[in-house]
Amino acid sequence: MKSKILIVDDEENIRFGFEMILADQGHDVMTAINFDSALKIISDTDPDLIITDIILGGNTGIDLLHEIKNRKMHCPVIMITGEPNIETSAEAVRLGAFDYTTKPIRKEALLRITTHGLQHKKLLDNKKQLEMDNLQARHKMEAIFRSLKDAVITIDHNLQVIEANDAVKNICKLSVKDIIGKNFANIQTFCSKSCINILKKTLKTKKTMGEVRIECRHSEQNQQVVLVTGSPLRHDDNKSLGAVLVIRDITRLTKLERRLKERHRFHRMIGKSSGMQKMYTLLENLADTDSTVLITGETGTGKELVAHAIHYNSTRKENPFVKVNCSALAENLLESELFGHVKGAFTGAVKNKTGRFQMADHGTIFLDEFGDISPLIQLKLLRVLQEREFEQVGDSTPIKIDVRIIAATNCNLKEKIRLGEFRQDLYYRIKVVDIPIPSLRERREDIPLLSDHFLEMFNKRFKKQIDGLSNEVINAFLNYSWPGNIRELEHAIEHGFVLCQEKTMLFEHLPVEIQDYLRIEKPIRLEKSSPDKEEIIHALNKTDWNKSKAARLLGIGRRTIYRKIEEYKILKPKE
Repeated sequence: MKSKILIVDDEENIRFGFEMILADQGHDVMTAINFDSALKIISDTDPDLIITDIILGGNTGIDLLHEIKNRKMHCPVIMITGEPNIETSAEAVRLGAFDYTTKPIRKEALLRITTHGLQHKKLLDNKKQLEMDNLQARHKMEAIFRSLKDAVITIDHNLQVIEANDAVKNICKLSVKDIIGKNFANIQTFCSKSCINILKKTLKTKKTMGEVRIECRHSEQNQQVVLVTGSPLRHDDNKSLGAVLVIRDITRLTKLERRLKERHRFHRMIGKSSGMQKMYTLLENLADTDSTVLITGETGTGKELVAHAIHYNSTRKENPFVKVNCSALAENLLESELFGHVKGAFTGAVKNKTGRFQMADHGTIFLDEFGDISPLIQLKLLRVLQEREFEQVGDSTPIKIDVRIIAATNCNLKEKIRLGEFRQDLYYRIKVVDIPIPSLRERREDIPLLSDHFLEMFNKRFKKQIDGLSNEVINAFLNYSWPGNIRELEHAIEHGFVLCQEKTMLFEHLPVEIQDYLRIEKPIRLEKSSPDKEEIIHALNKTDWNKSKAARLLGIGRRTIYRKIEEYKILKPKE
């Protein structure tokens, strides 16, 4: 593409000479005799380069420079003069002249300064195009930034907010204009501010902090759950500028997941009932805390399993889990067991002993049968909870510990407090988080799940293949009172495994107390939906086509299964 060059000079021979030389180089050359004619050409054409004399009749080349600057033209101007002086040269440079030279100008010099001027014009054009591209890209990015449904906040190394998008208002309930320029840690919010730690870690490590699920606990948005990602904010030259926080609201998705994906298991616990689902959620919430926990529930409900679940889903899972049965030892022995003793502390203390609290340092200690401890041990445990330190028996040197305490009891501690048998201050210290475990009577819908689990477990242990429970056994389990809860259910099925030599466990294989209870108490028979064709075929295959056993597996009568076989036209496969 030809370069357009404007020559402005009142001397015709200079105009003609310059035009001939530059036209020979393939340039498109225009000429003007004075200031006015030059302005007209500039208005009609956008020159790539202007070569102008200082003296232009009633005006000057300096006036032309002024005009070019006012019009914000990116056109290099080369000033030529036959009478150079410091004032004009200084003014020309101040106004942005590309070059300033004196007459006469030889051909080689003209070509050289023209080449340099056009190269400069090309650089200016490239710069202008780059600026336009950057501006366009910025406008696009700003449009995308504003339209994002995720909240995006950028901060510098001092946690000062650089920019934020409109989604911040919807998710975080913060006004963008009110937070820009302020320290993010000091902004008044109505949430847990858990995302600040992610920002700080991102700034410290200069690494992306992957999606972290946070419950905002926002006063205006109950149970809001978000995914938070922190990423380093870098310049083109990889220089760190701060961090970017992206917050995605997944509250609706989380609630939907909880509804659609009903959990049947958590850690080693089994159950799909509403009571168990609430407990699973509570245990998940405890994962990132060190709160002291009190587990309450009847004998056999699985308190130790809950304690295990808390420990092995926490940040302490790589450290010890130490269990102490508080009702199994006398007061003096329990004190030594918990806190340890030094040699000679009492008769029989022939050497130093490390206590369970010290063994559990940086881990978890589980105090089972907590409600049975004596007043003296209660007082000592209160000090541990308050000050996180204890003294060994026979020594007055305090030992600091970092341990999470989980206690469990089947006692009614409030009643014990009323009777003066348990300290109220200890009760409230230990019951930071209370986890009541429902009895088996309160979660009867979990009995089939638990029964299947124990069947699988005992099939492996006894090396048998008992396929299922008869309808009478299922009804017995669903209607029995279960004073021993899950532990009693486990033992009942184990008892059945010992006696059962068939593929199906029958009512006669159950423990006597369950049989007697069902004979005395009128059982509430639970209706079972009519089985479909596939269910019937599956039951027949499991029982080698013994229709009576298949009926018991399905929980229907013998007449019903015969009627269904005829209705569905089910035929026994040929051998």
